[in-house]
Amino acid sequence: MLKKRLKSYDYSILVVYLLVSIFGLIMVYSASMVTAIQLYDLSSTYFFYRQLINLLIAIVAFVFAAIIPYKKLKSTGFIQLIFFGSIVVLMFVLFMGSNVNNATSWLRVGVRNIQPAEFVKLGTIIYLSAVYAKKQPYINDFNKGVIPPIVFLVFVTFLIVLQPDLGTAAIVFSTGMLIVFCSGMNWKNLGRLLLLGAIFIAVFSPLILWKHDDIFTEERMGRLYSFRDPFKYEVDEGLQLVNSYLALGSGGWSGVGLGKSIQKLGFLPEAHTDFIMAIIAEELGVFGVVFVILSLGYLILKGFYIGMKSKDPFGSLLAFGISGMIGIQMFINLGGVSGMIPITGVTLPFISYGGSSLFILSLSLGLLMNISSYANLEHERNNKSTIENKKSR
Repeated sequence: MLKKRLKSYDYSILVVYLLVSIFGLIMVYSASMVTAIQLYDLSSTYFFYRQLINLLIAIVAFVFAAIIPYKKLKSTGFIQLIFFGSIVVLMFVLFMGSNVNNATSWLRVGVRNIQPAEFVKLGTIIYLSAVYAKKQPYINDFNKGVIPPIVFLVFVTFLIVLQPDLGTAAIVFSTGMLIVFCSGMNWKNLGRLLLLGAIFIAVFSPLILWKHDDIFTEERMGRLYSFRDPFKYEVDEGLQLVNSYLALGSGGWSGVGLGKSIQKLGFLPEAHTDFIMAIIAEELGVFGVVFVILSLGYLILKGFYIGMKSKDPFGSLLAFGISGMIGIQMFINLGGVSGMIPITGVTLPFISYGGSSLFILSLSLGLLMNISSYANLEHERNNKSTIENKKSR
């Protein structure tokens, strides 16, 4: 049984995961060595060793998620834990969290900071996938089958917006709506849902902005203005995007060389986190950028393929949600770095520095590999059954 299970895994996911994560570790070292010395008066390897520890923990999480029976995640007790735990921890962050970069998104646990919203991202995917899988017999009942899980999605998104962390809120909500779209409900209910969403936004947005005017601070509005014309604001709000452009334009096809970036010498803020792709483009050129996009693109497309292949509604929705989360996060990060969309502070999956993000993404990818394994075993059993039926005739 163990041998059969080991053969059923799609090891291409593991290979690409390790390649892109190790590449990210190398780029974190390259992008952060100067920052560690200049800003924190620390060793140039400070962020490298911290990210190495993050990666080792993340690999353990990946392996754990790949071997557990994933269907146990849809148990009533675990789903209730996600439901209440997500709400409680997000409310706790609002009152007791640490403020980093003008967002109260972090909790101090021992000697490390963790970002609970990252855990809520995966928790929301599991919750929605489990609930909509159970509601398949009456998925087209709008009041009973569609609305209740969306109330949870809107509420946790609202709590993340209040931190305010608009980038993570966008990922959580967009991923959740992708799962809703893939749940099997008819087009009529999807249309009603869109209409209800538009009415909700029109009615409650002014009230939220009036009660919480700190969501759109001068700095955040400056990011919006600078996104439209960064060179007009190049000494303040547009500084990050202008220097990102300089990095992107300096690399050419093959880059200036690993470790030889100019923009990381104090010119580009957050070079090892949100804007690490700019450093990759500068040091490794188009080849480095293409490697990252193709690697992440492969994981995303593989996830959607697994979702379509799986006959288990829970596994299928879970695969769609995980793939969508990675894809949406990748789009928001690259969109901010390239000036396509406003900067929101979202990290590049598996590449940027950060323990919480890497841990959750690794856990998610392990689950994806797990779902693939069960789908392959089921496919093999069905093939054997078909062959045996043909022989019996």
